[in-house]
Amino acid sequence: MPSFYPLPDTLTMMRELISCPSVSSVSPDIDMSNLAVIEKLVGWLEDMDFVVEVLPLKNSPTKANLVATLGQGQGGLVLAGHTDTVPFDEQLWKSNPLILTEADNRLYGMGTSDMKAFFALAITAARRFLLSDLKEPLIIVATADEESTMNGARELAASGRLQAGRVVIGEPTGLRPVHMHKGMVMESVHVHGRSGHSSDPALGASAMEGMHKIISEIINWRAELQQRFQDSQFKVPVPTLNLGRIFGGDNPNRICGDCELHFDLRSLPGMVADELLAELKPRLEAVVTEAALDLTLRPLMKSVPPFAANKGSEIVATAEQLTGVSAESAAYATEAPFFKEAGLDVIILGPGDIAQAHQPDEYLALNRVQPMIDVLEGLIRRFCVA
Repeated sequence: MPSFYPLPDTLTMMRELISCPSVSSVSPDIDMSNLAVIEKLVGWLEDMDFVVEVLPLKNSPTKANLVATLGQGQGGLVLAGHTDTVPFDEQLWKSNPLILTEADNRLYGMGTSDMKAFFALAITAARRFLLSDLKEPLIIVATADEESTMNGARELAASGRLQAGRVVIGEPTGLRPVHMHKGMVMESVHVHGRSGHSSDPALGASAMEGMHKIISEIINWRAELQQRFQDSQFKVPVPTLNLGRIFGGDNPNRICGDCELHFDLRSLPGMVADELLAELKPRLEAVVTEAALDLTLRPLMKSVPPFAANKGSEIVATAEQLTGVSAESAAYATEAPFFKEAGLDVIILGPGDIAQAHQPDEYLALNRVQPMIDVLEGLIRRFCVA
C-alpha cells in the first residue's frame, strides 16, 4: 500500500530515534531527558496532520508524554509505547548502542527491541492512511519513564486525555499477543538495632540477626501466598518473591546497628499491593518487637498492578486473528494496567523479544519489521477505517 506522506523511511526513523539517548533511572546521576525523542516524533507526526500535544510531567520538566491524534471521535485506536530505555554500558556492546547497526539480519541498537523501534513501525503503518480515510481517530502515544517510575503512564491515565476505545502497547512480545501479566511490588525492609562492642552482645541489639528472622518470616509468607494464589495461565503459575539485595553493618567487631533488605514481589491478577503489604507489615513488626528492634517498611517505587484484559476483548480477538497466535501471559510488568484504568481495552503486542530487552547488543530481527507493520495496518483498518 502506498505512503501518502513525504517522511523518512522506516529504518531512517528508527536510526534517528536510537541516536537520542533517553535513559530513565531512579538514580538522578544517570537519569536523562526524553525530550529529544519526543521532538523527533512531533516533527514526523505533525507532517502527517496529527494534532500533537506534548505534556510535561508534573515534577520532571525535562520529561514529557506525547499524545498525537488524527481524526475525531470517542472510539478508534491508540498505538502506545515508551520513549525511554534502561541504562547501558557501551563497553559491553560490540557496536555503538546509539547507532543503528544492521548485521546478520538484525538491527542492533539501544531501544530496537524495547522499544523505540515500535514508533517507527507505527508511523510507517499510520502514514498509509489519510485523515479522510478515518471514521474513528488514530492516536499515537509516547510516554516517559516506563523503565523507572512509570510516572508518564500514571499521569496520562489520570489526565483523562485518552478517549479512544482500545490500545496496542508495543512492548517486546515477539509478535505474540499478551493479554495478561503480573504486577510488581518493590519494597525496602529496614531493621534498626543498636550498635555496640562485639565482645558483649548485651551492649547492643543486632539488626542483622533480626533481619535473619525477618527473612525467615518473609519466606514463610511467600510459601503461604503461593498456596493461596495460583493461575495456570502463567508459565510460573504462582506469585514470586525475590530477595534481591541486603546490606548492613560496618565492621566485624561491632554489633550491627542497621540492616536493610530489598525485595521484589510479582503478583497475579486479583492480588492488590496495599492489601498484601497490610498483611505482611504486622507479621514483620511482631518479629522485631520480640527482638527489641525497630522496623521501617517503605516502597522502593510505586507498585504496578497486575493486568488482565477485559473478557471478550475485541482488540485481543483481532490481534489473535491478525497474528495467527493465541494471546498469552507474561511475567514482566508494563503500562497496561494504567491504560486499562483509563477505560481502554488493552493488548500488548510488539515486534521485539523480551530476551533481548535490557541486554548488551539488543536487537530487533529484520524479519519482524514488515509483519509488525502489516499487523498494525490491519488494526488501524479494523478500528479506525471499517
